[in-house]
Amino acid sequence: MEIHLIRHTAVDNPENLCYGFAEIPLRQDYFEDLKSLNLDDGFDLVISSPAQRCCQMAEYFKFDYKTDERLREMNFGNWELRKWTEISEEEINPWYKDFVNVKASGGENLLEMQTRVISFWNELLRRKKAEKILIITHAGVIRLIFQAILQFPLENIFTITIDYGKKAIIRVEENVFSIKNINV
Repeated sequence: MEIHLIRHTAVDNPENLCYGFAEIPLRQDYFEDLKSLNLDDGFDLVISSPAQRCCQMAEYFKFDYKTDERLREMNFGNWELRKWTEISEEEINPWYKDFVNVKASGGENLLEMQTRVISFWNELLRRKKAEKILIITHAGVIRLIFQAILQFPLENIFTITIDYGKKAIIRVEENVFSIKNINV
């Protein structure tokens, strides 16, 4: 099985807003970003986060796709669409110190996100009929999949750079994983 993971293209966020679950538009010239993507074809299955910034990619390439809620980015709850600089230190400092266990009010922590992403991942790996799969999602989801494969501490999740509009390719054979590419 070959699994292609791609992050949506760049968003329009000049005010540096906190976003995860919230809908935020792609850059105005996102069609140019999409035209420059290096995507294969011949996918047996295409699954996207339900976020519009991901679905737009699937629609642009005219993929027959389905969405899965478990592929959403982290839920930042009451911080969604607030400027990072306007979130009080009393609110954000505990999260900075322990983002694995601490969550924004009304949101989720990294452990909760990991639970839903790994639920999706494990279900995907049990599929027998799909040999080539495309997942259109977010940086956080892709990092958690890498974490599941490589088994590094969750605290190190942000040491992996996942670029906008770039993909990673993972090959799975007899429960052995091979990360073929990242950010291509």
